[in-house]
Amino acid sequence: MLLTTTPTIEGRPIREYKGVVTGEVIIGANVLKDFMASLTDFFGGRSGSYEKVLIEAKDGAIKEMMQRAQALGANAVVGIDLDYETIGQSSSMLMVATSGTAVVI
Repeated sequence: MLLTTTPTIEGRPIREYKGVVTGEVIIGANVLKDFMASLTDFFGGRSGSYEKVLIEAKDGAIKEMMQRAQALGANAVVGIDLDYETIGQSSSMLMVATSGTAVVI
């Protein structure tokens, strides 16, 4: 499955539009990750534990979107957009939503 943030794929004309597809993942960060991130925030540097959670959520949302595109008979998704939000009490949950247009090329 070809995935792109652009509306077209150079040299590959779109033969059929199947519709908008989405993928959503909501994932929580646990207390240990919060504690480790607070140390990173205090001392500086990158938060590997939060980065891992973010990558996991992004990959899950993209996978879900691809599965929905395949179910429609598409072999590509164009115009992909990724959105990140914190939700829940104390913003303790991370939501990653992705959307795009399922197409046949």
